[in-house]
Amino acid sequence: MSDFNNASWLGYARANGTKGIRNRVLVIYTVKCAEFVAREIVGRSGSPDVELIGFDGCTDNQYAVRQIISLIRHPNVGAVLAVGLGCEYMQPEWLAKIAAEEGKPAEWFFIQDKGGTKPSVQHGLEWTQSALAALKDTPRVTMTFADLIIGGECGGSDYTSGLAGNVVVGRFFDRLIEQGGAAIFEEIVEAIGLDAHLLSRAANDKVRGQLRYTYDKALDYCKHARQYSISPGNFAGGLSTIEEKSMGAVIKSGTKPIQGVLKVSEKPSSPGLWLLDSTPDPYYMDFGITNPSDNEGLMDLTSCGAHLVFLVTGRGNVVGNAVAPCIKITGNADTYARMAGDMDFNAGTILDGSCSIEESALDLARLVAETASGAPSKSEALGHHEFHIIYKYQEKEVPPCEKG
Repeated sequence: MSDFNNASWLGYARANGTKGIRNRVLVIYTVKCAEFVAREIVGRSGSPDVELIGFDGCTDNQYAVRQIISLIRHPNVGAVLAVGLGCEYMQPEWLAKIAAEEGKPAEWFFIQDKGGTKPSVQHGLEWTQSALAALKDTPRVTMTFADLIIGGECGGSDYTSGLAGNVVVGRFFDRLIEQGGAAIFEEIVEAIGLDAHLLSRAANDKVRGQLRYTYDKALDYCKHARQYSISPGNFAGGLSTIEEKSMGAVIKSGTKPIQGVLKVSEKPSSPGLWLLDSTPDPYYMDFGITNPSDNEGLMDLTSCGAHLVFLVTGRGNVVGNAVAPCIKITGNADTYARMAGDMDFNAGTILDGSCSIEESALDLARLVAETASGAPSKSEALGHHEFHIIYKYQEKEVPPCEKG
């Protein structure tokens, strides 16, 4: 696959040594009460490079705190403005300090101290414009596929997801890893029935133990929630059981050994294939059922350092991502034709015989290289900037376990 070997583009050099494919100003609200002001700053900035994220809660949740910190440190982020009301637990000053320590322009304020909505928005706009001007001087650096971390998930699956869409992503991930890059797949609750398959792909005994723990926890979570990750939309799309959906979902991971299990906001420690565990830890399950969605999953992957994320959807989706470009892939040619304004890639060509899996993966690689070099994804061009940061309880890392 010559394009994997030869592709290169200019990225953005960060002070901490990482490289980004976007150069964004991230405006963060630290409580729901500050969202309107933060959203007005972003909307009035007039720039697609100013993005909004935030957390609604005013009480402590270390999961959300870690996730926002990881997004501040993300290589696609060049500057940070933290906006608080003044009463919340998550203090904007902490966040701005972390951004400054990363060598990024940073500012923070409380709306209460600025005198309310209008002066707060004006202050935020003035600072945002100065940050955009400063980011024009960000050093550029050559990047290749070896520099990339790419995350993949699926949503709105139909029968083509496991036959085409996820298959092409799996082949692409294999080639990405061969070039020295890192791939992250998630949705362990959509691996039900495939524990033996996952365990057989563990890179070593330690990873096998991590996979065993993570799978068993996900199964217990589904039982506790009284719901498996399969929906009426999946049934309408031709899927019949969670096991059938699982086989289609896991194939997006490709064939390479699994190097380890990541928690949300944890970065891969080396190139290769990684599984992201996003389910709550067992002793926290009684707090409440989490509210998973495609937006949450994409943000989880982004918080693990993914420069770019894939969303495979047989039935179609329209969402984007506030920090990492989102490439939406479908294995259903009818969906691609019907939603051509939103879907980025048609993997259905491998079902009609006009393209092999290898050729389709190469086409996807070309699209990734174009997007990494600055071409907007469909969601970016349309102005989709979704994010979803929720209350959840999860430890920083998988408990040590040596046996599978």
